[in-house]
Amino acid sequence: MNPTELFNILALLKVEGVGDIVAKKLINHCGSAENVFNSKSQSLKSIDGIGAVLIKNLKDKSIFEKAERELRFIENEKISILYYQNDDYPNKLKHCIDGPVLLFGSGNLNFENRKIISIVGTREVTSHGVDFCKKLIEDLAIFNPIIVSGFAYGVDIVAHQAAMENKLQTIGVLAHGLNQVYPKVHKKYVAKMEENGGFLTEFWSNSNPDKENFVRRNRIVAGMSEATVVIESAEKGGSLITAIMANDYNRDVFAVPGRTSDKYSQGCNNLIKTQRANLMTSAADLVYILNWEIASHTHNDKAVIQKQLFISLDIDEQKVYDYLQRNGKQLLDIIALECDFPIFRISTLLLNMELKGVIRPLPGKLFEAI
Repeated sequence: MNPTELFNILALLKVEGVGDIVAKKLINHCGSAENVFNSKSQSLKSIDGIGAVLIKNLKDKSIFEKAERELRFIENEKISILYYQNDDYPNKLKHCIDGPVLLFGSGNLNFENRKIISIVGTREVTSHGVDFCKKLIEDLAIFNPIIVSGFAYGVDIVAHQAAMENKLQTIGVLAHGLNQVYPKVHKKYVAKMEENGGFLTEFWSNSNPDKENFVRRNRIVAGMSEATVVIESAEKGGSLITAIMANDYNRDVFAVPGRTSDKYSQGCNNLIKTQRANLMTSAADLVYILNWEIASHTHNDKAVIQKQLFISLDIDEQKVYDYLQRNGKQLLDIIALECDFPIFRISTLLLNMELKGVIRPLPGKLFEAI
């Protein structure tokens, strides 16, 4: 994007009464932000929802001074710009009506043909939540997904750390400008995250981590992801807002259940109870519902599945393997029925067997022994 185009977009976003939805409406009608400023009042009035007050605000000269200051910051700090009409913008976020017109980024971001999941939860994460999050990301690493979270305390930073440990791209969506780090104690993770992934924000360099900003950034976390996973949450919390937004965007939501007496399982249990989230007991649940296929993925440009020379199957896995050997290709539901396992259990067994290289998935939720 050239500096003039960016300057005009920045100026448009500073017009009083212009948010992301109105800005997109104006740009789509006029062709560009520059054309918006050059259009005649009569032409702008023909746009649904655009009135005299907003047209008057477009004449405010101070917006160009603010845009100039931000443009200097972007150029000096070599900030990446992701524009909603460009290919490098997160694809799923393009389809969200209130998705940001601009995203500011730092690090090495690559969304091309990648699966993206967001992992959120309480800032007061328990040891059980930490263990589950680490195991989940370790098991999903074979699919090489991008792990998105909010770079906050608790579940967020655990997810980022686990992604880095498994050499996965991870992105922190911030509630402030890229001129600062919040919380400050997480500054030690910045350089490592920017090596493979980095940070995204819609907020300008003069924005502070105010309370309302965290709610706004949650729509980016939910909107850019294929699915949102809630690890732990109290009865009320920001992660539940993210889950609700993900539902509104028609994304899959997963929640990890817990004991009814546990404070930080209340939110997850309620999401499952009200059918706003799928119950998650392992990575296999997500793989099954999203219909991810291991065979079509590579990790670090190397084959990720190699059939082992000496394969150890437990009793349940052996039962499934023997059934597939006798009967050939079978549907997942039929395997569960004939082998007498519930669906959630057979999903886990099939994923483990796939990782061991003894079965393979086929289109239409079919599986066969190798």
